[in-house]
Amino acid sequence: MGSWIILNITLVLVVGGLLWRKAANASFLVSGSKRDKRRRLFATGVTIIGAYVGIIQILSLIFGERERGAMELSISPGRVDVFGFSLSTTVVYTWLCMAILITGALILRVAVVNKFTKNPKGAQNVVETIVEAVVKYKDAQAGETGEFLSSYLLSVAALLLCSAFIELFRVRPPASDITLTFSLSLLTFVLINAYGIKKKGAIGRIKSIGSPTPIVFVFRLISDFAIPISMACRLFGNMLAGFIVIDLILYALGRGAIGIPSVIGLYFNVFHPLIQTFIFLTLTLTFINEAME
Repeated sequence: MGSWIILNITLVLVVGGLLWRKAANASFLVSGSKRDKRRRLFATGVTIIGAYVGIIQILSLIFGERERGAMELSISPGRVDVFGFSLSTTVVYTWLCMAILITGALILRVAVVNKFTKNPKGAQNVVETIVEAVVKYKDAQAGETGEFLSSYLLSVAALLLCSAFIELFRVRPPASDITLTFSLSLLTFVLINAYGIKKKGAIGRIKSIGSPTPIVFVFRLISDFAIPISMACRLFGNMLAGFIVIDLILYALGRGAIGIPSVIGLYFNVFHPLIQTFIFLTLTLTFINEAME
């Protein structure tokens, strides 16, 4: 009975809000006053809230009240059996991302790259813009280091963004697993020292760690070995936090989790991963540049 009463109230709010907005809009077109503009905005809000609550009540009447158990959150991902092997779900989703990226790269190679012309247009223009932006940013942060580093940065960015994309389907993203973020950070650590040795030689790299005085050698060495750990934990913590926040919102709203998680997810599943990807790439270039100085 209570649900039906609330449903009728929301129906009144929606109809009343629509009529109120129509009257406020007509008055605003004539007067153009801020007061009528605020009335129209308030009427729109009443209509949206009424419709939102009404949809929740309809779903409750059709499917019944949603039972809530205890919410469980785990830092480590779940596990699944694949051909007799016990694998974490994030490993499986990492393979999925790799398959998507490899397939996309092959299609791009055949359908776009093979048809490049001197005057770029369409897909070629998009590809060249992205590559040029990555190369320019790499050169600005770390100088002339060759094409390989640009390819590496673009590959890492593509993997992290694909990881964020599949999170939109409410699966745990691969980047929320410390093993993936540490693997990427370890690759960065190898590149830092590889470019440092390439620029200065092995002896020069060792001397640079002990610069300006041999007393700081041990501290600089510890600091360098801490780089992959700090980068891995930073990326892991931020990616996992976004996933947990969305889960908390879904649990708190219950049956009312309509639309709101999707809107909030635009930040935690799109904008937030973009920021974290940019930070990871910037730190990579910063440390490489320091190793070559």
